[in-house]
Amino acid sequence: MELVFLGTGTSQGVPMIAHEDADLDLADSRNWRTRASVHVVVGGHRVQVDAAPELRLQCVWNRIPAVDTFILTHAHADHILGMDDLRRFIDLREGEALPVYSTEDGLRRVREIYPYAIRDRPEFKGYPAFRPLPMPVVLELPEGRVFSTLLPHGRVQVLGLVFEETSSGKKLAYFTDCKEVTEEAAALAEGADVVVLDALRPVPHPTHMSISEALDAAERLRAPRTYFTHMTFMVDHGRDGARLPAGVEFAYDGLRVDI
Repeated sequence: MELVFLGTGTSQGVPMIAHEDADLDLADSRNWRTRASVHVVVGGHRVQVDAAPELRLQCVWNRIPAVDTFILTHAHADHILGMDDLRRFIDLREGEALPVYSTEDGLRRVREIYPYAIRDRPEFKGYPAFRPLPMPVVLELPEGRVFSTLLPHGRVQVLGLVFEETSSGKKLAYFTDCKEVTEEAAALAEGADVVVLDALRPVPHPTHMSISEALDAAERLRAPRTYFTHMTFMVDHGRDGARLPAGVEFAYDGLRVDI
């Protein structure tokens, strides 16, 4: 199983428009963050989680060759507005619609933003085609499974995802854009080899975990490797990464993790 961090930034990206990042070392490429999304390969099956506005560039930079399944964790702009760029992968599927899994709210927003793409096959070659499907508690893949649970994120709920590969027994938990890791999510993540957690910034936020809250969650989950994602300009990878405990790291755009 492989995890590719396509983007690790918050909704405004890093660096932010019209903002002086005096405490951020922009000479360190790890501090340049596009909006958060990941690509997970489970037994050869390619799952794209979320579509940042920079999805086209993320896929070019990271040489993503295909997408078999798409999961939208929630309907916020930084996670949904790159979906039109999935059209290239649909071309490579010979025009077969891409399965799109999400919450009820997420699927509603997909239909509102991309009405032209809700069809079995593209209207014209090169156009997208999405097959919206409610995310089940357990999504069966050819050689693995994805478990889902709901996490709190302000007024909305977000899909927390746990990937499990059949052949290796390896397990990955991906909990982005959440204020806490619920007991149900923690139970699903038990025994995970890698955990990815929302860790927005050093100071508290009403809908995201702060770094200290993410550290508390990491301590509860006790995975051998934990990565923090969805960071703002307040997080400097070198400076703040040196303060993290063993086994915990800030992710960065383009990081590939073999699980």
